[in-house]
Amino acid sequence: MNRRRLMATGLMPAAGWVLLPGVARAHHGWSSFDQERPLYIEGRAAKVAWRNPHAELELELPADLRLPADLATRTVPPQAAGVDGPALLRAARVPTRRDRRWLVELAPLTRMNAWKVAEVKAGDTLAVLGFTFTGEKGDAVLRAEYLWAGGGVYGLRSAPA
Repeated sequence: MNRRRLMATGLMPAAGWVLLPGVARAHHGWSSFDQERPLYIEGRAAKVAWRNPHAELELELPADLRLPADLATRTVPPQAAGVDGPALLRAARVPTRRDRRWLVELAPLTRMNAWKVAEVKAGDTLAVLGFTFTGEKGDAVLRAEYLWAGGGVYGLRSAPA
């Protein structure tokens, strides 16, 4: 069946999702992530996609990733959603898996704009506190709760409080 016929029958969109699993995997709701185990990563943005449904980037981590000594005492901004930022900072760990690159899901562009986050560019250094899949299974994906970039810190689950 040719492409035009697939489009006419409505099979092309469904076939596209099957043939492009990276697209389907790239967007997750919060429920897919283990929110009991916050992870901290930092590094250099290798690739950036500043678009909806949410901005995302590929973060290249250093080989010797460690928690910053001051992480538990850092100040994080309040969010409209009930997020206990200080408790998340105290509970944060570095990933046990040793992937050097992680896909980081940020927030929709409207929320990034509400926080006044400057567009991240490839090569920028930043840090993220967020959540991955239970047991760190599957892809190296982190859903960002807090982002440290360009000298600021931003809460990305909801709008600023």
